[in-house]
Amino acid sequence: MGKIKVPHIIGFIVAGVIIGPHGLNLLSKNAAVELFSTIGLLYIMFLAGIELELEEFKKKKYKSFTFGFLTFSIPILIGFPVCYWLFGYPLIASLLTASMFATHTLVAYPIVSKYKVSKNEAVALAVGGTILTDTAVLIILAVIIGANKGGLTAMFWLQLLVSLTVFTIIVFLLIPRIAKWFFSKPESGNTSHYVFILTCLFVSAFLAQLAGLEPIIGAFIAGLALNPLVPRQSALMNNIQFVGNAIFIPFFLISVGMVVDLHAFFKGTGAIYVAVSLTLVALAGKWLAAFFTQKIFNYSRIQRKLIFGLSSSHAAATLAIILIGYKDKIIDGNILNGTIVLILVTCMVASVVTERASKKIVAPPVNESIEYL
Repeated sequence: MGKIKVPHIIGFIVAGVIIGPHGLNLLSKNAAVELFSTIGLLYIMFLAGIELELEEFKKKKYKSFTFGFLTFSIPILIGFPVCYWLFGYPLIASLLTASMFATHTLVAYPIVSKYKVSKNEAVALAVGGTILTDTAVLIILAVIIGANKGGLTAMFWLQLLVSLTVFTIIVFLLIPRIAKWFFSKPESGNTSHYVFILTCLFVSAFLAQLAGLEPIIGAFIAGLALNPLVPRQSALMNNIQFVGNAIFIPFFLISVGMVVDLHAFFKGTGAIYVAVSLTLVALAGKWLAAFFTQKIFNYSRIQRKLIFGLSSSHAAATLAIILIGYKDKIIDGNILNGTIVLILVTCMVASVVTERASKKIVAPPVNESIEYL
């Protein structure tokens, strides 16, 4: 995939399509694949939390809240009518699919690091928007799953509020204190530190499940809680990223590909229609959010492109939400297959737009005034 400038995440999904039950049928979704896939799903959300630049978010928190609100609400406001009235999906399925449009993964972030433009204010807003949108969407996911299982009763809302409060106190107050004490012990080495991190991930996911939430919410919040304690340039962070990217996350991505049925695209125009519509809605929602952010804060055209490039790619959180919805029989195969196409297209668009904007920031045009039009 790297040779043709396609994000590696697509390569693993394609591999799953080829070797899975709907491809060459070389591998079935047995218990071992399911186990590693579940761990990979938790791990990818944990990485999303622990790799976020929280300091950049704190510096521009008010602007980040504005962009976070726009990049969360606009895609949902566009996506829900499309799913509900145009596709004719039920209310819960439409809400789940629409919430997927709001998520984004910073697939193109390494590009801004490569061109050394990560300190640009537009990048800080994109990072802040990721924190807010992913957190909000995961809470919506908890509500949708609850509604699908038993209805949105007063008891459900009370249980959700209490469980979220207790869970947040444990994860954000107790676990970081234990982690700080553990990391300060001179006799504990890198291996022990990594095992401790892994334990925090699984304990947090388990506590989330006990609280009636999806385990991926626990994994994401555990990443946010441990974020300040794990330096970006450290052996521990290298270990966390290496094990995830080399073992667990590829299993998850391959298992996603194994669910995809490419034959659906050749049985009629329905699957293709859904895939194209999902992709257009996803890109339109994120572009409008970037456009309004540019107008509100008087950013340049290049900064708007940078915000759009960083926030337009759908990957980790999108896959997590859609796969959970598919397993719970909330959405059908057309949405799942269409989401894979959406991920492929948005990741490619995000990479191209971000690289072009980064190059222009590094080498601005002679007449910069035109870039504010």
